Amino acid sequence: MAGLPSSSLSGAARLVLKIGSSLLVDKATGQLNRAWLESIADELARLQRRGQQVLVVSSGAIALGRPYLGLSRDQRRLEDAQAAAAAGQILLAHAYQDLLATRGIRVAQVLLTLEDTESRRRYLNARNTLETLLRLNVIPVINENDTVATQEIRYGDNDRLGARVAEMTSADVLVLLSDVDGLYDSDPTQNPSARLIPEVRELTPEIEALAGVSATEFGSGGMITKLVAARICMNAGCATVIASGKRLFPLQAIEDGAACTWFLPGRTPRQARKQWLAGTLVPRGTVTVDEGAEQALRAGSSLLPVGIVGITGSFQSGDAVTICTRTGRDIGRGLVAYSSEEALRILGRRSEELPGLLGYSGRDELIHRDNLALLDA
Repeated sequence: MAGLPSSSLSGAARLVLKIGSSLLVDKATGQLNRAWLESIADELARLQRRGQQVLVVSSGAIALGRPYLGLSRDQRRLEDAQAAAAAGQILLAHAYQDLLATRGIRVAQVLLTLEDTESRRRYLNARNTLETLLRLNVIPVINENDTVATQEIRYGDNDRLGARVAEMTSADVLVLLSDVDGLYDSDPTQNPSARLIPEVRELTPEIEALAGVSATEFGSGGMITKLVAARICMNAGCATVIASGKRLFPLQAIEDGAACTWFLPGRTPRQARKQWLAGTLVPRGTVTVDEGAEQALRAGSSLLPVGIVGITGSFQSGDAVTICTRTGRDIGRGLVAYSSEEALRILGRRSEELPGLLGYSGRDELIHRDNLALLDA
């Protein structure tokens, strides 16, 4: 969020918290660091009480699954990691559900792959699921679907997954908890005089050159992947903070002014998403609306089938379309919830008629307001 105070998370209406394996799993035993996760559960409860929405991107499934299945850390074959993920994900999900339930918080597990955020249709399905969970006051706990992902469709680290989730949900802040407290001007493990950089507003080549390589036993990331995540978020109008998670209640520490590095964008998530919708995507068709629908759109409503008077082009659910008036005036862009064939069937009809026309219960709107950008708005 542009202008977010660098010492506080309280200005974020929605934030994504990324938790790494090296914080979640005890190095000596390979077991869950339960006391630390208890403190995180307390913090999530505090943020919810404050009216903030939180999504958690959590590593740890493979690290927890290895000792459970009797696999050594030296067994690095993909199928071993996938088996460990399958077992460890149950342990991880149960831990979150158990700890958050005692604090009156409902939780849901969401597993994603790279394809889910690169394919527009799957991206929209995932976004809609996450938005619904947040609306129901449920905290999504998200991890990469390592059990089915091949090397070609993997993120490989949850820093970038966290950034894609923040981008997908138009979050205000991505919190990357790490084993270091931010970005330094040189390696602090080698140079005791290294200085922390508290704020970054542009990811220059000089800033990127400061990134090193991960030395953690369980983690697959490092400062390089965190800067990649920060770039994704800055382009999406989302702030990123890198802070140490090697303490109890790390979010409270950030709010209290603990050392960390903030990456601050020059625009808001809403501005970035509207620009992406309006200027980046190639429209696959045109939807013509009546005067009442145009007025409703300008008032902030979604586009309902009842206000549509024409459909041209061939498109699928999730594709971008141009929105025009009866006179042919181009007023915006949007991502459709239905194909052109289905849109023609429901054109001009009321929402309660759609299940009978389509043969299933879909969305009430052809274009949701969150997937809509008016060109002169």
